[in-house]
Amino acid sequence: MIDTGDTVNTHEKLETTHRTGIRADSVATARAERDLQRRTRSLWIGLVALSAAVVLTALSNNSHANEPVHGVAISGEVKYPAEFTHFEYANPDAPKGGEITQAALGTYDNLNPFVLKGVSATGAGMIYDTLTVQAMDEPFSEYGLLAESIEIPDDKRWVIFKLRKQARWHDGVALTADDVVFTFDILKSDGHPFYQSYYGKVAKAEALDSHTVKFSFSEGNNAELPMIIGQLAILPKHFWEGKEFAGSITEPLLGSGPYRFGTIDVGRSISYELVEDYWGKDLPVNKGRDNFGVMKYDYYKDGTVALEALKGGDVDFRSENIAKNWATAYDTPAVADGRLKKEMIDNSNTQPMQGFLLNLRKPMFDDIRVRKALGLAFDFEWMNKNLFYGAYTRTTSYFQNSEFQATGLPEGEELNILEKYRDQLPASVFDTEFSLPKTDGSGNLRRQYREALLLLREAGWSIQNGKLTHDKTGEVMAPELMLVLPAFERVGLSYKKTLERLGIDLRVRIVDSAQYQKRIDDRDFDIIITGWGQSQSPGNEQYDYWGSASADEPGSRNYQGIKNPVVDELIDQLVSAPSREALVPIVKAMDRVLLNNYYLIPQWHTRSYRVAFWDKFDRPAIKPTFSLGLDTWWVDADKASALEK
Repeated sequence: MIDTGDTVNTHEKLETTHRTGIRADSVATARAERDLQRRTRSLWIGLVALSAAVVLTALSNNSHANEPVHGVAISGEVKYPAEFTHFEYANPDAPKGGEITQAALGTYDNLNPFVLKGVSATGAGMIYDTLTVQAMDEPFSEYGLLAESIEIPDDKRWVIFKLRKQARWHDGVALTADDVVFTFDILKSDGHPFYQSYYGKVAKAEALDSHTVKFSFSEGNNAELPMIIGQLAILPKHFWEGKEFAGSITEPLLGSGPYRFGTIDVGRSISYELVEDYWGKDLPVNKGRDNFGVMKYDYYKDGTVALEALKGGDVDFRSENIAKNWATAYDTPAVADGRLKKEMIDNSNTQPMQGFLLNLRKPMFDDIRVRKALGLAFDFEWMNKNLFYGAYTRTTSYFQNSEFQATGLPEGEELNILEKYRDQLPASVFDTEFSLPKTDGSGNLRRQYREALLLLREAGWSIQNGKLTHDKTGEVMAPELMLVLPAFERVGLSYKKTLERLGIDLRVRIVDSAQYQKRIDDRDFDIIITGWGQSQSPGNEQYDYWGSASADEPGSRNYQGIKNPVVDELIDQLVSAPSREALVPIVKAMDRVLLNNYYLIPQWHTRSYRVAFWDKFDRPAIKPTFSLGLDTWWVDADKASALEK
């Protein structure tokens, strides 16, 4: 997902805290594309998939397969024992209270983040609890939240969750297994289309008693499915009876989580209030988290205005994703005297793939040689030097900064996996180390232009009257780059200039969020800037990203329309991988196949969170490995008082 500027915003994706049943590290996102399309639907739903993980589901403390446990993990054992009191990156003594205000872009007209209709409000998922919570200092582990215990058989044909009897909705009604079954059924029938595929291999949900629910799967040995179900945010059956779930709703919804809806000014602002008698506040998974008394989001039409709101004190916290802003826009007295903090914090997550995405449904992008030629005309080094103050690194993998990143030539088990498909893959998969063209940053692309023109001629295109024209159809290549945020216009115009040397007239167009959303849903675009966050262990969400079945599915994130049988089979393999050792070469193989088909033109990433905030907050000494951890920060009353003075 694109952000409000140069880079994908992984921070927001990491801070969703699973309140909607979607992996938070998926970071992925992240944000403006869905923020301005559906706002948090990308975080709470679409992205959702940013984040699902596949690997060995191991029971904690070497438990037997059918023995109920408090948590499940990737690596054989969970880090935290059954008697743990809090995550070590959270401060159990953190004070509750105070207010944090953040900026949101665009607008919203729906408080239900689980449906396709409308634009959902930022943060709407915070009112819900999930069955489990992910620990952000482990690659992928889950501990019970609503679930007191988890039971998984050896063949992983089902999962049973025993619910905590103290769990309550905000109206005091007990949360039961009927609510869990209702949630699963309503999401699959009336929820966002994503859920139908995401839960496609979950055959049914059934209440075994008032506080025990069983999910049965249509196939066994899929280690990810029990953990996917654990991420399910639970909805109140008694609240939704008699209401239209799939429509737009602007009345406060009922939840069971740490926050409830506060002040709602539709389309302009929204706030969430901490629930003082929240039933789960003393659970180990919650101690030291969700500390802000009020979380507020003010909406701005323009990112520049949102930045000025921060500097003016109307916004408390900002994740900065525009390199130029970071380099030049914070030269203020408040920063100089320390009242407004500006920090770069290490980001250890898998970095998202962001790029110019080419719509394969358009005939002009059918030929791989055309797609590769368009990539040759992208001068990252010049842009990084002249537009981004050298802030970024070129992205060369869909799983950047992880052990899943394909490097060198395939070998070992990865090569064995790919050999089966040799006749269906580009030869470069096997004989050429994947790399992206590099320049000296001077703007001179003479060598790249020669190579690109040769590829275009081979694909049946030639320059006629100064325009790149198809030799047979007479079509002139004049694609449109559709943007929703002005901050990316300078990127588009720079790319337009280099494409002109190839006779390509790139039309850069900024549209409003409503039109952008509709055209994305209708797949009515040539090129967009977008991206995908990845978790520490890729899984079922890959179907939504690249699977053939999702190419024509409304709401899917297979924006470019990939229909590649090899990719489909590799996704099947990674989802059913019996261990992390088996998973790694499969994902590397898929990364290599995606890269060598040139489905997009990769852009850049940074391995730091760039955050600016007023000096009213404090945070634990230990930062979670795979998150910024904003949900563990708190307002320091003395600092806040000093700022007011």
